[in-house]
Amino acid sequence: MRISVVGATGRVGAKLTRTLLSAGHQVRALSRGGPALDALVALGAEPFLGSFDTGTGELDGFFQGADAAFLMVKTDWNNIEGHYPAVAQRFVDALEKSSVKLAVSLTAMGSDVKGKTGHFECFHDLDQKLNELGKIDLVHLRAAWFMEDVAAWTAPVAKYGRIAWFCKPDLKMPWVATDDIAWLAARELTNARGRHRVTLEVGSEDVSMNELAEIIGKEIGKPVEYRYIETTRKDVEAEFLARFGTPEKWQDDTRSADALNNGIVRFHGEHEDRPRLPTTMKMFIGDVWKPRYFEAVKAGDQRETFPLWAARD
Repeated sequence: MRISVVGATGRVGAKLTRTLLSAGHQVRALSRGGPALDALVALGAEPFLGSFDTGTGELDGFFQGADAAFLMVKTDWNNIEGHYPAVAQRFVDALEKSSVKLAVSLTAMGSDVKGKTGHFECFHDLDQKLNELGKIDLVHLRAAWFMEDVAAWTAPVAKYGRIAWFCKPDLKMPWVATDDIAWLAARELTNARGRHRVTLEVGSEDVSMNELAEIIGKEIGKPVEYRYIETTRKDVEAEFLARFGTPEKWQDDTRSADALNNGIVRFHGEHEDRPRLPTTMKMFIGDVWKPRYFEAVKAGDQRETFPLWAARD
């Protein structure tokens, strides 16, 4: 098959591209260039310079001649509400003129909910726009929290033995490793279902923040505490805005957490109804997170981030 991959040098895209190439498929890799793209070209990928996120490059030609396409959007934290609709429109404009019969889009939990749900709202806009593609079969991969994002808490655990976040301590949330997303995307791209619209809930297991702290503690051999931060705390908001981020980022983070805490955003269907994925949180913490934690311990004092500040004694 001939498959065009958007974001081919990113966490999901690079793994996906390598998986497709190793299976003998022809892959056109979209990137802004650099060593990561060069490495994929060395494996047999066809390079294509450009970006749907910025609208640069001859994007109308990217999907030409392809049988299938993988779509994803890189978040622009400076333009949360406007970025996803703009990129989705570029996808639609280019795909409508192409030979693509099947597209797999990386979206997120909560994309089925219309309303002010923080970052999830962006994926609702993305899905709605892509659904306008009348002649193209579309698979929405509705992904959970990335396990890789737990890396933000290596330094806080190393320095304070604590994780701090906006989600309720016992709230069960789905998580997924990006390698598993790439594996599932490859499966869907190369095994067409013959259905016009398919939505898959992509998460390996549900883990609360208290459970995550317990898993980490067992892996590193010492207790780890979870600190729940109320999104209404004005002192935390003031510190965040003064030192760590923009009003847009604060609003996005807190609205996202509120949507989860209040049950507005959630996975639908039971765990057994989801695609079976190999990576558990325990495996990820042991194989990926723990080595980074020991690097943080060795490094000692680090640049203070919001997760590090929020976890302080």
